[in-house]
Amino acid sequence: MSTIEKVFDKLRKTGRKAFMPFVTAGDPDLGFTTELIQALSDAGSSLIEVGVPYSDPIADGPVIQASYTRALQRGVRSGDVLKSLAGITPRLSTPVVLMVSYAIVFRRGLGEFVDQAGQAGVAGLIVPDLPIEECEPLREACDQRGLDLVQLITPTTPRPRAIRIAQAGRGFLYYVSVAGITGERRELPKGLVENLVWLRGQTSLPICVGFGISRPEHVRLLAPVVDGIIVGSAIVRHVAAIGEKPRSRILEEVRDHVAELIAALPPSCD
Repeated sequence: MSTIEKVFDKLRKTGRKAFMPFVTAGDPDLGFTTELIQALSDAGSSLIEVGVPYSDPIADGPVIQASYTRALQRGVRSGDVLKSLAGITPRLSTPVVLMVSYAIVFRRGLGEFVDQAGQAGVAGLIVPDLPIEECEPLREACDQRGLDLVQLITPTTPRPRAIRIAQAGRGFLYYVSVAGITGERRELPKGLVENLVWLRGQTSLPICVGFGISRPEHVRLLAPVVDGIIVGSAIVRHVAAIGEKPRSRILEEVRDHVAELIAALPPSCD
């Protein structure tokens, strides 16, 4: 089993669902990012998704785009992120999954990037701009080094293609809850639960849902039909207030928000 597979195997055996927060690496700086990752791990996160800043993100809304811009303006690069993660992952009880643009991976070289990610303690990669038709070389590189290449499915993905994506997936499937960009929403789209129930019948891979999830009622709605919940913009928005509030206060707010969302996760129905 891969590291991510072990996480979901343990969760299923104990009747629990995964909670996966997203953080932007280097916003406002890598020192704070490591503090935040540690706080999220200590708060009970099952996995932590770390975004590598990129100038042209494919599906990120204004909150995450702004965080990427802030990090890039401060000179944060992918090598800095991996070096920083190498210093924190040995102390974590929570695996880290890297959200990264394929352009960054390609420029470094597939094998070299995966090697460096593995050495930094990364358990898997999410590459949102890499289509299924072109993913095999990177997936093989990840398979050879014990990392999972996580695939994404959206509400507009045709069902035959969704099945193909699921068959190529590793670790878990990332289901995008809405068509469009990331960002907090008051309501989730109609038909989302139905789509997730259908997908659950097509694959044995764990399914985690993200994009737009920020409220306990979202968690309670989705948790019965998925294996995990991903929360991003709501956490990045807290971090954006650094400067207006002390860093210690931001960490406290994030911990409180995460605790509220984790508390809304019901036991597994399996």
